[in-house]
Amino acid sequence: MYGKGILKGLSVTWKRFWNTYIDDIAWLLRGKKRYYSEEGIKHRSSKNTRGIFTIQYPEERLIAPEEMRFVPFLVYDEKPEGKREVRCTSCGICAKVCPPQCIWIVRSNDPNTGRPIPEPTEFYIDMDICMNCGFCAEYCPFDAIIMDHEFELASQGRSVYDLEKLLKPASYYKSIRPLNYERNEAERKAKEAAKAAKAASAATPATGS
Repeated sequence: MYGKGILKGLSVTWKRFWNTYIDDIAWLLRGKKRYYSEEGIKHRSSKNTRGIFTIQYPEERLIAPEEMRFVPFLVYDEKPEGKREVRCTSCGICAKVCPPQCIWIVRSNDPNTGRPIPEPTEFYIDMDICMNCGFCAEYCPFDAIIMDHEFELASQGRSVYDLEKLLKPASYYKSIRPLNYERNEAERKAKEAAKAAKAASAATPATGS
């Protein structure tokens, strides 16, 4: 019993060892780099890779899957003449659903009338408390807050991000989550089209028979 178990364990170890170096030699013979190259990292991150290997961090980084979630960020749309249109309307839903209550929002007010404006004048997220659950992004009705892939956030002080540090362009969102971006953009356009059609229908006077 013990002899078979030892032999079985050794066979698994030998198989892993063999597959690792066979792949390394095959890449070497093809004149390609299995390590320290984008192609090599993609191969080692895929289901087709064999053997055992180590990612040489920080020189090498595994490709983050699209659904990976870390700290959130706020999205703004890039408009002509360098203007930024922040998607956030400061509705406060993200702050309400946040389990550790690490989000604080201050809504803007019209200086003339004092009425609230649907945009934040201040927005803070305490990254030291954030648990990366993604509830804020899940519940946001405007796709204004998205979970980032950035994880290298070590600092010696308190990590409280303000509005300027949280804002990132929609092009960045598209680069890290292309499938989600396309799906959300299609939904947004469909809602806008439906809203425009409803407004046009309401503006058209009814004709009597």
